Parts: sequence; C-alpha cells; structure tokens
Amino acid sequence: MPIIINLDQVLADRNMKSKELAEIVGITEANLSILKSGKAKAVRFTTLEAICKALDCQPGDILAYTEE
Repeated sequence: MPIIINLDQVLADRNMKSKELAEIVGITEANLSILKSGKAKAVRFTTLEAICKALDCQPGDILAYTEE
C-alpha cells in the first residue's frame, strides 16, 4: 500500500504508549494496532483529529504517501 503510517515513530518521539493514546482518543487498543500496522482500510477524520490533538502533531506527521 502506498500509504505509510508513522504512528509508532510519533508515539516514540512523544514518549507515549499505544495504550495511553487509545484511552485518550477513545478507541480500542486493537483498533489502534490495526491502524499502526497499516491494515486499516480507512480512518475517520474525527479519529485522526483526536490522534493529532493527543500527540500535538499534524496528519502529515502520521501519514505519508509513496509511489509504489
């Protein structure tokens, strides 16, 4: 898939664990794991907004596009 998920790196930069982010955002750890692994087919803008707010980042810090 040409969309790259950099969520693990942003979490590490913020010294935050996935469990903590999931609680703040209001999603399950399982759903966050699916998103982090790149297996998610879609992400709601409200979820993306909540992640960006929790991590004090921009969507482009989490998502990247690369040509295959």
